[in-house]
Amino acid sequence: MITDRSKLAGLLTILLPVLLVTLDNTILNFALPKIAGALGPSAAEQLWVIDAYSLVLAGLLITMGRAGDRVGYRRLLCVGCTGFAVVSVAIVFSQQAWHLIAGRAVLGLFGAMILPATLALIRTAFDNREERRLAVAAWATCLTLGAAAGPLLGGVLLQFLSWQSVFLVSVPFLLPVLLVSPMIPESRRQAGLLIDYPSILLSLGAMTGVMLSLKHSATVGVDAYATVGMLMGLLMGIAFVRRQLQLQEPLLDLRLFDSSTFCVSITVNLVTLGALIGFLFFATQLLQLVLDLSPIASSLILLPGQVCAVAAGLAIVPIAQRVAPNIVIPGCLYLAAGAFAVMALFTATALTVAVAFVLLNTAVAAVTSVSNDLVLSAVPADKAGSASSVSETAYEVGVVLGTTLVGGAVAAWYRLSLVLPEELKDTTADIAATLGGAHSLAQDLPAEVGVVLTEAANTAFSAAVAIASGLVAASIVLFAMYARYGLRKV
Repeated sequence: MITDRSKLAGLLTILLPVLLVTLDNTILNFALPKIAGALGPSAAEQLWVIDAYSLVLAGLLITMGRAGDRVGYRRLLCVGCTGFAVVSVAIVFSQQAWHLIAGRAVLGLFGAMILPATLALIRTAFDNREERRLAVAAWATCLTLGAAAGPLLGGVLLQFLSWQSVFLVSVPFLLPVLLVSPMIPESRRQAGLLIDYPSILLSLGAMTGVMLSLKHSATVGVDAYATVGMLMGLLMGIAFVRRQLQLQEPLLDLRLFDSSTFCVSITVNLVTLGALIGFLFFATQLLQLVLDLSPIASSLILLPGQVCAVAAGLAIVPIAQRVAPNIVIPGCLYLAAGAFAVMALFTATALTVAVAFVLLNTAVAAVTSVSNDLVLSAVPADKAGSASSVSETAYEVGVVLGTTLVGGAVAAWYRLSLVLPEELKDTTADIAATLGGAHSLAQDLPAEVGVVLTEAANTAFSAAVAIASGLVAASIVLFAMYARYGLRKV
């Protein structure tokens, strides 16, 4: 137990921005149907609304981890929280889809300051292993709870307010951080530490090239643009690695990856968050559009999963003390695979979505508590900032991959299986290329044609979800086997 009141107050302050940054990802997923109706984004723009934030955040996390080592993580946290709040308010005034995408990208900049600072400050404040284990479990629970609570809070807000309301949530979360932050002990600063700017550009270029290629392949198909983007990203990634090996003070210390425990834990973080975000990407559309539930009713369907996430994140701590990580982590991953198997094998109803979300959220909350404790335990204390940045990068890459690969697979299969009514001209095909677009188009058509289009779109989307879920379930099982092997010596 954590008995020191100042440490406890500092921990609670650190957890608020963690909750917000992850909540910000999934609350927007829930608002996507309303955003589609208000701003009319294309299928690619819908993915960008979600991914612009995560892409920038993932590309800058390593850089911000290095900056935190130099200026202090508490100071970095305060700057990040202030910027995040200001930009969130500015996004409310978006009039076009690209305004929203640009605002989300700037939010990613400030989010990149927040996340590595929180985990590094926990490592600084809690020297005792058992206290740190509890603190990391609370941090990981907030990470999962934020992702899971987004739909609930979004459902309540969107039931009564416009889509802009989901961005104003950041203000009450971040103001207390700025007021209470003086109580948090500052991390040790390395004032003479150099930051290699070419490494920053190479890391951003590598991340952007690969992610743009994946996104383009998912929404348009594999073509010259996707191939060139992937090659450029991979070449810049290779150049980044080579440069880190040559520098005396690298932006990313690649020696961290000498530990198999560190590598497996990072991979698990990527896979679990990608699975969670990918699930929420299609589940929110299933509930609101296919099943025609209100936002608040849809959020209540997901409530049991959120409750289970809180319980699982804390209950796993005593279990992890007694059971080896190569048993606990693969077991959680098999549970997550079971969630997608439910969506693949059973007809999509409110009950199947609820059951699948309980399984998935329980697994993610438990596995992130264990994996992040392993990340911090696998490195020296003075490398906590760098390790935290790599861990957060894995999370955000997982978010991008979740929406890009899972969301892209659903979108691609939906387009392939959608059969438009004969009455519709070819010029309307692009409008119906997304589920939200099909439903909006159906409202403007004669009643009989609109019903046929809606039913065809719902059937195609449900089939696409089942196929994508089966592929995700199989992929998670493979990663569980990898974790079982990689953690055998822990």
